Amino acid sequence: MASSATICRLFSFRTLAMVTLAVVLVTGNAAMAFAEKYAAIVIDARTGETLYSKNANSRRYPASLTKMMTLYMTFEALASGRISKSTPVVFSAKAASEPPTKLGVRKGGSITVETAILAMVTKSANDAATAMGELLGGSEANFARLMTAKARQLGMNGTVFRNAHGLPDPGQFTTARDMAILSIALREHFPQYYAYFSQRSFMYGKQRINGHNRLLGRIKGVDGIKTGYTRASGFNLASSVKSDGRMIVAVVMGGRTGRERDDHMASLIHKYLPKASRQGGGQLVAKAASSSPATAIAKVLLPKEDAPTPDRRPAPQAVALVADEPAEETSVGVDEARAATVAAYVDAQQVDPLATASVPSGSWAVQVASSPDQSEAKAFLERTAKRAPKILRNASSFTVAFDNGGTTYYRARFGGFASQDAAVNTCKALKRLKIDCYAVQQ
Repeated sequence: MASSATICRLFSFRTLAMVTLAVVLVTGNAAMAFAEKYAAIVIDARTGETLYSKNANSRRYPASLTKMMTLYMTFEALASGRISKSTPVVFSAKAASEPPTKLGVRKGGSITVETAILAMVTKSANDAATAMGELLGGSEANFARLMTAKARQLGMNGTVFRNAHGLPDPGQFTTARDMAILSIALREHFPQYYAYFSQRSFMYGKQRINGHNRLLGRIKGVDGIKTGYTRASGFNLASSVKSDGRMIVAVVMGGRTGRERDDHMASLIHKYLPKASRQGGGQLVAKAASSSPATAIAKVLLPKEDAPTPDRRPAPQAVALVADEPAEETSVGVDEARAATVAAYVDAQQVDPLATASVPSGSWAVQVASSPDQSEAKAFLERTAKRAPKILRNASSFTVAFDNGGTTYYRARFGGFASQDAAVNTCKALKRLKIDCYAVQQ
């Protein structure tokens, strides 16, 4: 009979073996889970060429990269004059109750738009993002619909937004490629707001709030970075780099730790920045047809039929994107939520005159934009009229509302043309001023 000491040794050995096996299984499963979250892409921001891609079109959770779109919508509202940097952003009960990371503004309190921008860029403040969404969209749910519509206009076809901050929602998802598209759109469309993205800290009252921008100052040429984390997404990062005449945008998703993610991003920058071109001019997103490699990213073409079109022209200079590291929440499940489509045409027109002239049925018009926000469509018409006063001196500006998937959009048009040729010739003249348009019969 085996001694009690021998029995104890056998028991201890078996126990150790079982524990070891369990650790191996758990570690293996965890590694597999993280491997399934990984996605990355590096794009030459001058030419649109994809320099590196791994799972770039696979569905992932954006986490706080969501705030990039919230900031895009904010910058768009600033640029159109709908809001100013000093406009108050009032916090509802919902905004005030968002979990950290947050500013901690109480219900009924307010901050300025500029403070909200800085809070999202540096601290990744969830309460500021919700409050901004409610300001711009009336409610966060409606703002999320506007965010998704904007994503479609930018060519982000694998993205659906459900909130303004990126905290877990089973119906909110994106791809690494879509986040790169958004990064490039921020760079191209809003160069006037670049300084916000290079911000490492800001003063909130007497408190200095530091950002999570770990690559700024560490990697030469990094001029912006936006981070995000949930347990479902892993550690995400979008970076903008400009050095020695070259520009790239890179996205890494699904890192196991913040350091691992940052180190991997650094290695991608080190490897692929030297391969980027010094040639090319950037306007890669919301750009008319081109033979440029930029078409591989996302160009939003003016349609041949009557459908929504980009409501902003890209600017030729570079902007970037930046910093945050949220203390975000728990995991979520996959949801096959149907993405809203902006390209569908619903023939239900209601003319909303912007000037004085009516627009008779059967006449010809020139469409220059489409937007889910009527005031934005009107503002675009006003800016276009100022840019081309002689070309449009006899035209009447107006918006046309139509429903698409439960969301109302507004076509921005100039009417009063007696013939198709008159409308087409006017559009050609506008295109020479780099104003996208097409002729359409009412």
